[in-house]
Amino acid sequence: MKTVLVVGGGPAGLMAAEVLCGAGVAVHLCDAMPSVGRKFLLAGKGGLNLTHSEPAELFASRYGQRQAEIASLLRDFDNTAVRTWAATLGVETFVGTSGRVFPADMKAAPLLRTWLQRLRHPLTGPAVQFHMRHRWTALDTSASASGAPCLSFDSPQGPQQLQADAVLLALGGGSWSHLGSDGAWVSLLRAQGVAVASLLPANCGFDVQGGWSEHFASRFAGMAFKSVAIAFSNSQGVRFARQGEFVATASGVEGSLIYAASSLLRDEIMAQGSATFELDLLPALSPRRVLSEVQHPRGSRTLSSHLKSRLGIDGIKAAMLYELLSKEQLHDPALLAAAIKALPITLAATRPLDEAISSAGGVMFEAMNDQLMLKALPGVFCAGEMLDWEAPTGGYLLTACLASGRRAAQGILAYLGH
Repeated sequence: MKTVLVVGGGPAGLMAAEVLCGAGVAVHLCDAMPSVGRKFLLAGKGGLNLTHSEPAELFASRYGQRQAEIASLLRDFDNTAVRTWAATLGVETFVGTSGRVFPADMKAAPLLRTWLQRLRHPLTGPAVQFHMRHRWTALDTSASASGAPCLSFDSPQGPQQLQADAVLLALGGGSWSHLGSDGAWVSLLRAQGVAVASLLPANCGFDVQGGWSEHFASRFAGMAFKSVAIAFSNSQGVRFARQGEFVATASGVEGSLIYAASSLLRDEIMAQGSATFELDLLPALSPRRVLSEVQHPRGSRTLSSHLKSRLGIDGIKAAMLYELLSKEQLHDPALLAAAIKALPITLAATRPLDEAISSAGGVMFEAMNDQLMLKALPGVFCAGEMLDWEAPTGGYLLTACLASGRRAAQGILAYLGH
């Protein structure tokens, strides 16, 4: 019986293990953590977003510069297939108002529990053997006459070496290192001649240029800007504009609306040193309407009271105006109205990689064949977030991880002659 070593117990590794054991291959899955699926469980804490229901072409467009490569993976396992697969685990799904797909109970733990039960007690094929607290430390493809990959691990029993007919690396990206994906594999693969793009924060927060004042940070960090819109055009003329909400942090901004633009903002900062987006505090009102309300006589009322009564601007929205505008701008109706509709906010840096929801960069597709086998290391395959792609939140990350795990497993079966 052929043996495959899967390194990494996230969605990509688990999906590959499922396909492989179902085909009669002996699978040994190693993970550095005490249990598998830790990031998967945390990501589903507020409601597990499995995938998105939008049409295939639009879905594939969410993967930016790697759209073609990910679209190829999705042809074998797309968003519809994710829902069908979940149903085989007894997990019914529904489409939310945003088009995102969730389990009926919104929870990640029941799905993972049933999934692991199926891997440990499959209806056909051998059970997956799990090896926890096994941290990969080295790879040697010349340790045997056959050239079968041999991997070294630090384990509770001390250093160990495991050999297999093929290896799948599904080690995650570089964010949330306390859950296992620390990016330590980058140097190991580069040492083997594998092209790896540097890991970068994706779906991340940012620090504003100069930081917030102590007054603003102490009173409004953690509060949300709701019913706002942002617009951004980079130096290449690519434009982003969307309505939603985001959160002020002690040093900058984060949240869903910021995450959606984060790849453009990050790349602009890397290229130009900073990035400035425009914040529309009242996207439902036209510039003319805002100017009319600002110009309305306010009598003895303070400016704060005037903005609240005429436009409903108070709390963090009012505080942002006072934070970023000069006294002259605040008391010039035309300048104030213009700022309410397009308040420039300049970002100086991304937050650290470890804080990001996901990461960009990783093993370049050019370093692999269509079956995700490394050209420099025959018999070694890669899948999941450790590949060089990124996507927004909304189920796109998980779907591509599952699809890549499935493609790599199919590639391994072909490599082994199954």
